[in-house]
Amino acid sequence: MVKDLRVQRRLAAEILKVGINRIVFDRNRLKEISEAVTREDIRRLIEEGAIKARKEKGISRGRAREREKKRKKGRKKGHGKRKGKKTARYPRKKAWINRIRAQRRILKELRDKGVIDRKTYRKLYMMAKGGYFRSKAHLLEHVKQIVGENDILKEIIKREVE
Repeated sequence: MVKDLRVQRRLAAEILKVGINRIVFDRNRLKEISEAVTREDIRRLIEEGAIKARKEKGISRGRAREREKKRKKGRKKGHGKRKGKKTARYPRKKAWINRIRAQRRILKELRDKGVIDRKTYRKLYMMAKGGYFRSKAHLLEHVKQIVGENDILKEIIKREVE
């Protein structure tokens, strides 16, 4: 009759860094396992394969991957599938971050290429920060009114708006 193996199970769980329920003993070597009292004994038995840890059970992502494939193709995105407001699906803050970064990128480019001077840059930068411009196109339209049309600005407008 083999004695209670709770201590060996606990030690093995600590050594293997798993929960006690994942520890499996080799049925043919239970007597040997019951005689193991030190951590060193348990480590030796683990190396020999008398004590093992069960693999962790995962949740299959197969079905989720199939769903994602369809979503990627643009399927099942209609009104009937949506739950939550537009701003819950794409938060206002994220939209703002993307918009302001794009506007600031354009302002830096305009300043570096000499389309606008530093004073105008600062004024437009602060306007953008205040939320004055709806989009890149709106910003470029405003710049066109201030500076008038020139070749560099035309090229930037063509590249950014189209």
